[in-house]
Amino acid sequence: MNKLQELYSYRQMIFGLVHRELRGRYKGSVLGFFWTFLNPLLQLCVYTVVFNYIFTSGLEYYYIFLFVGLVPWIFFSTCLSVGCNCILMSSHMVTKIYFPREVLPVSFVLSAFVNMLYCFIVIFAVILFSGLGFNFLALLYLPLIFAVELFLCIGITLFFSAVTVYIRDLAHIMGIITMLLQFLTPVMYPVSRITQSPKVTPFMLRIYMMNPMAGILECYRQILYYRRVPNVTTLLGAVVCGIFFLIVGEFVFSKLQKGFAEEL
Repeated sequence: MNKLQELYSYRQMIFGLVHRELRGRYKGSVLGFFWTFLNPLLQLCVYTVVFNYIFTSGLEYYYIFLFVGLVPWIFFSTCLSVGCNCILMSSHMVTKIYFPREVLPVSFVLSAFVNMLYCFIVIFAVILFSGLGFNFLALLYLPLIFAVELFLCIGITLFFSAVTVYIRDLAHIMGIITMLLQFLTPVMYPVSRITQSPKVTPFMLRIYMMNPMAGILECYRQILYYRRVPNVTTLLGAVVCGIFFLIVGEFVFSKLQKGFAEEL
């Protein structure tokens, strides 16, 4: 509670860093902030062509199925691969002034989260114009899934940004890990491809479902693609994963932050 109160007292600093990140992300580019929407749309086009025409997906409205999973995945992968550098990129602030060091990873994740919310405006528009429609009861669960993924991303960013200060090679490794996780997460295919595969043993399935993003993406799709209330087991699993990673991330960060100034 003391940490939350301290972060709240520095809320203006967090808002300022989020605003600076959002404004500076595409500064100097011709299209500017439009890249927020263009980047996932371009990835959507590539994956749709590959999995809908080359490797047949067999799913109706596959582009919606893909888009609903791709946008949250981009948010998660950004926090994982880029967020690990957020302390290193702000080393001049860490070594010169005092503030809760958690401000840096939290502000980074919040700026990426705002970008994801903008992309969800496009998702809603695509679903509306496709004629697929919405289940308004299921939509009531969407803010909860947003919060769960936000907590998860804050937790992993706290953890990896702190460890990267001491192990700089981790910043390069995270790019490879993110690429691997994309294929081990149901971003481009349904979870049933794994659960119903005769080649997947029960042990392999348990390892696969330990991936927190598997449950979170399934919840997004149940709400927006399948238009139904999320399965209770999947929902509770996602909530537990989000809270667990947030607690572990803050614990590790609080232990390691004492040596930031010396390492930087």
